[in-house]
Amino acid sequence: MKKIIIFLVIIIGLFAAIAVITKMQQNEKVEGNIYNKDDLNPATIDQLDDPLYQNIILPNDLNKKLKAKEDVTVYFFSPTCSYCQQTTPIVNPVAEDLDINLLQFNLLEFEHGFNDYNITHTPTLIHFKNGMEEARIVGAHPAEDFEAFFDENVK
Repeated sequence: MKKIIIFLVIIIGLFAAIAVITKMQQNEKVEGNIYNKDDLNPATIDQLDDPLYQNIILPNDLNKKLKAKEDVTVYFFSPTCSYCQQTTPIVNPVAEDLDINLLQFNLLEFEHGFNDYNITHTPTLIHFKNGMEEARIVGAHPAEDFEAFFDENVK
């Protein structure tokens, strides 16, 4: 009986040590992140160093741009959305080739964006002109569709 108790204490101790180490590693990754948040979803943490997700816009910054009646194009995505994971490597190069500043809004971290911008599905790409929504495209599409969207609405 004594051996079983010792064995259980060792197992519990190992699990506690693993949990502490994992939390410390996540805190290290999150330090100084672009979201200015300490408590990020693990899926967002995984994207922090991904070159495809480096043009993030925060809600306050987007609100300022829209109130200033700026023209902006925003890609609303969620790191857990499989369609977003398929779309991002397609839409980013198209925007880059057309010299379009495609801002990225993470709906997993800022869920109020669903209501604020009437987002029903991800990914959603919206072009705002003079601070007002002018056009949107929803869902996964081939590069040609995004190119046509940008040509019609942004250029």
